[in-house]
Amino acid sequence: MPSILSASLLGLSLFLSDCARAPQSASAAGPQTPDTSTAPLQQTLASPPQVILPAAEPLRTGAEQFNRYLPRLKGKRVGVVVNQSAKVGGAFLVDTLLAQGVNVRVIFGPEHGFRGEAADGATIKDGKDARSGLPARSLYGATKKPTPEMLRDIDVLIFDIQDVGTRFYTFISTMHYVMEAAAEQNKEVIILDRPNPNGWYVDGPVLEPEFKTFVGMHPIPIVHGLTVGELAQMINGEKWLEGKRQCRLTVVPMQGYTHDTRYELPVRPSPNLPTAHSVALYASLCLFEGTDVSVGRGTATPFEVIGAPTQPKTRPFSFTPTPNPGSTSPPQNGKLCYGLDLRQTGNDVGFTLKYVLDFYQQSTDKANFFNKGFERLAGTATLRQQIIAGKTEQEIRQSWEPKLGQYKVLRKKYLLYPDFK
Repeated sequence: MPSILSASLLGLSLFLSDCARAPQSASAAGPQTPDTSTAPLQQTLASPPQVILPAAEPLRTGAEQFNRYLPRLKGKRVGVVVNQSAKVGGAFLVDTLLAQGVNVRVIFGPEHGFRGEAADGATIKDGKDARSGLPARSLYGATKKPTPEMLRDIDVLIFDIQDVGTRFYTFISTMHYVMEAAAEQNKEVIILDRPNPNGWYVDGPVLEPEFKTFVGMHPIPIVHGLTVGELAQMINGEKWLEGKRQCRLTVVPMQGYTHDTRYELPVRPSPNLPTAHSVALYASLCLFEGTDVSVGRGTATPFEVIGAPTQPKTRPFSFTPTPNPGSTSPPQNGKLCYGLDLRQTGNDVGFTLKYVLDFYQQSTDKANFFNKGFERLAGTATLRQQIIAGKTEQEIRQSWEPKLGQYKVLRKKYLLYPDFK
C-alpha cells in the first residue's frame, strides 16, 4: 500500500488540505460564474451559491493562490492555525508567509501539535517554534478555543489544515472554536481550502444535539462530503457558533477541484493515518474506538487492521499493539488481537457498518464490547441499540435516511465546487 507521503495524485498533480471554490465567496445573491483568474474574494455572512468550475482546470489549493490573500494581510497582525499539512510545494506556510513579509505573530497548533508529531490524544503544550522563533500556542488540551488574551494582538487568523472529511476528525472542531473566538473578539478568519479525500460521497447517521462533543460538534453525518471551506460557510450560515454569532469569514477557494474526483494527500494528515487506504477506511473503522476492538494503533498499519483479544482465535489475522511514536499507550497494548487485515480492500470502500456488525456478533464478551465513547462517535444512542438488537445494515441505514436526506439538501446550499454524480 503506497504511503501518502509518496503517493502520486491519481492521474493529476494535486491534493493537499482543506476547502475552496471559484473566486467568489458567498453572497445572498443568486449563482454566478466569475472569471476565476481575476475575480476578487468577498467576505460572507450568508449561504454561498453553487459555483461551477471548469473540470479540466489544474488543481490549485487556496494556500497556493497568494494573490488572493496576501494583499488582505498587508499591515495586519496575523495568527496562523496550522499543522504539518500546511505546505505550499515543499515549503511550510509559516516560513513562506514570513519570507513574504507578513507580520505573523503566533502559531496555533491543533491535536497532534504544530508539527503533527504528537501521539493521539496527547496533551499539547505551548512553546516556541525553533525555526521561526514564533510563539506556538496549543489548541488541544486544556485550551481548545483561543482566549481573548491569545487574540489580543491579532487582527486576522489564517486556517490551513488538511481534513479527511469525517465528523469526528477533530481539526474541524478546532476550526469551529477558532471561528467562534474570532466572532466574539471581532477578528477576521481566512480559510485556505484544500481537497477532501473522502469528499466524493455523504453517509452515516447525523449527529444528535445531546451528543455534541469535541469529536462531533455539528449536526452533520459521519461522512459530510464538504471541504473545510464549505463546512466553515455552513457553520457560519447556519449560525452554529455560540450565541448564533457569525464571524467575518473569507474562504480562499481552490481552482480545479470537484467532489467527483479522488485525491491522495501528499502529507499524512495525522500520525495514525499514514496511507491513502487508511484515510479511506477511517470513516468506517473509527467507530471501533468506542469498543474493545483495536484499529491498529501501536502497529505499523493503523486503520488498516482490526482485532481484539475477545474475537475468535479462528480469525484469519492477528497482531499485538505496542507503544510507538503515534500511539504511546495504544488500546489492547501488549495483547494478542484476532481480527482482519484490510490492506487489500481498495480505496473505494466508502462508509460501512459491516465490520462493526461482524465483530459484535463474533465477540466472546458482548457485555463489554462497547464503551461510553461509542455514542460520541456515532452521534446517536440508537446505533448501539440497533447493533445489539441484531438489525441488518440495510435496516439501520433506513432509520437514519430521513435526517441524512435533509442534510443532503442543506449541503447543496454551501457547495463551492461541482458535486459528485
